[in-house]
Amino acid sequence: TALLSAVSHDLRTPLAGIKAAIGSLRSREVTWSAEDEDELKEAIEESADRLEALVGNLLDMSRLQVGALIAHPGPTDLGEVIPATLATLAAPNRATWEIEPDARYVHADAGLLDRVLANVTENALRYQPQGAPVLVRASRIADRVEIRVIDTGVGVPPGDQERIFLPFQRQGDVPAGSGVGLGLAVARGLAE
Repeated sequence: TALLSAVSHDLRTPLAGIKAAIGSLRSREVTWSAEDEDELKEAIEESADRLEALVGNLLDMSRLQVGALIAHPGPTDLGEVIPATLATLAAPNRATWEIEPDARYVHADAGLLDRVLANVTENALRYQPQGAPVLVRASRIADRVEIRVIDTGVGVPPGDQERIFLPFQRQGDVPAGSGVGLGLAVARGLAE
């Protein structure tokens, strides 16, 4: 019940957008300009991306809860993973990245790293002041590499720092359709 309650709006909104855009494109009563058609197709793609991210997080969370997710670490080039991940974000132009030369190559599961990085960065962008960029920085600290997602948002109150990593938790006022509070829970579970 909690799951259905939490995700029902987030599933219906992109589905309604897809259905409306496809209905408009199929209508014989209106002749759309190429520009209008492109806008409708873009709306379909954005809504499908939102659905894909939500379903992906739900599946990841269910796999984590039953212990069915296994990491397969191997040689990983952050110079490939980080830019590829940031390119998939809802606002890729608002995320920049830096990798220190001695932090480029790591031993990690590239697929899980991609999901962790995408979820944490999307969350940072959601709470970032309008239009401000988020920086993803990889640096070497002793014998390990640390990847930081750096934003200038309001931050998380000390009492909420653990709570925001629980499923279905969101902080403060977020716009409708901004997720159901699974991203950070999934990111933490995948990282662990």
